[in-house]
Amino acid sequence: MKHQRITSERAKLAGVVSSIDFASRFAGSSALRGRAHAVIPGGAHTYAKGDDQYPLIAPGFIERGLGCHVWDVDGNAFIEYGMGLRAVTLGHAYPAVIAAAARQMELGANFTRPSPLELQCAEALLQVAPSADMVKFTKDGSTATTAAVRLARAYTGRDMIAVCADHPFFSYDDWAICTTPMSAGIPHQVSGLTLSFRYNDIPGVAAMFAACPGRIAALILEAAKDVEPAPGYLSALRELCHRNGALLILDEMITGFRWPDQSAQRHYGVEADLSTFGKALGNGFAVSALVGKRDIMRLGGADHDSNRVFLLSATHGAESHALAAALAVMDIYRTEPVVETLARQGERLRAGVEAAAERHGVSEYFQLRGPPCNLVYICRDHDGAPSQLFRTLFLQETIRRGVLAPSLVVSYSHGDAEIDHTIDAVDGALGIYRRALEDGVEAHLVGRPVRPVFRCHGDLHH
Repeated sequence: MKHQRITSERAKLAGVVSSIDFASRFAGSSALRGRAHAVIPGGAHTYAKGDDQYPLIAPGFIERGLGCHVWDVDGNAFIEYGMGLRAVTLGHAYPAVIAAAARQMELGANFTRPSPLELQCAEALLQVAPSADMVKFTKDGSTATTAAVRLARAYTGRDMIAVCADHPFFSYDDWAICTTPMSAGIPHQVSGLTLSFRYNDIPGVAAMFAACPGRIAALILEAAKDVEPAPGYLSALRELCHRNGALLILDEMITGFRWPDQSAQRHYGVEADLSTFGKALGNGFAVSALVGKRDIMRLGGADHDSNRVFLLSATHGAESHALAAALAVMDIYRTEPVVETLARQGERLRAGVEAAAERHGVSEYFQLRGPPCNLVYICRDHDGAPSQLFRTLFLQETIRRGVLAPSLVVSYSHGDAEIDHTIDAVDGALGIYRRALEDGVEAHLVGRPVRPVFRCHGDLHH
């Protein structure tokens, strides 16, 4: 018994020393963190990149990236997944994209009249979304989806919008954020104009229309996320919308370019009235787009007798270097096997991770969701409930092994060597996960757990 107690104490001491050594790897990030929180609410300009989304022992600031590798301010190298919140689908500093943007920046970034790139880029994007007739560019997805909502209200003369409750983020604007716990600052009158419906539930949508006759302007959802649409669901949803005088808006910020056929609409054979693209479109450059049917989109122009919609008119909405980058991205997708590579490497990763989970006996507790090109994971505790504590532990242990994986979403730059390294890192992390299931996660976790973005309180310790 005495020997066991001594061994246990030595193990605890070793864990403390290991944690100290681990923390010293991120001294530069730690030094910047306090300064960042003093001048930036939340410490970052994007909630999903904030400190509360990562373990205490983690890289706080990324200094540079190349392909699927990133280096933090302390010089630590990581294989990265998610890649800029799924915006960098080809790879960081992708040569052809950087070259196109750099050439344009030497010619100027913003003029008093439109650049010809605005026309060229619009025509190229319509090849990806063939059911659409017109395009309007902007800088981020939230602005594009909000423009779609405004157009739908103007076109239908109705005021209510219905959002898919299973797809948690469409915009930072009031009509969408009012459905989350972070609804502070949004008037009740605005919140009352947003409804929600469940994915793959046609009867539920029919009941919603019946409860609000003549009020709903549009439904907005992602065509697919980590769950596939049931056979016939999307076409039935479109028919139900049109039968009730509403529009169908598809948010393709994630599915656009990443899904087979480069768009979910082509892949699933459904036509949206309005849809939005972004993220992969610029490979990290700020560009997104609203596309749609001519009779709806033209309300933002001047060639009609209806009330004109103020549609996506922003000083930086069509910066020429971002459009040059988008044209280069679309050319790469057209000429190289990007989509096929994402599927193949994602499947290689899935197979390896699931084999590791099986080997450690944690398949019930660590699970992958989504298609190979868009893998996410769910961490569960010993009772099978989703657990932020175990998610934090998994992140901590993969970071310890040189992998930064808020998701397991691959890019075109993730080669076999990086996938195999990741599988090894996950294997090691799941070994710790197994031990934590047996003797408690607190024995292995350094610091506080990560927290959901959408929560009422800001304190990390709540």
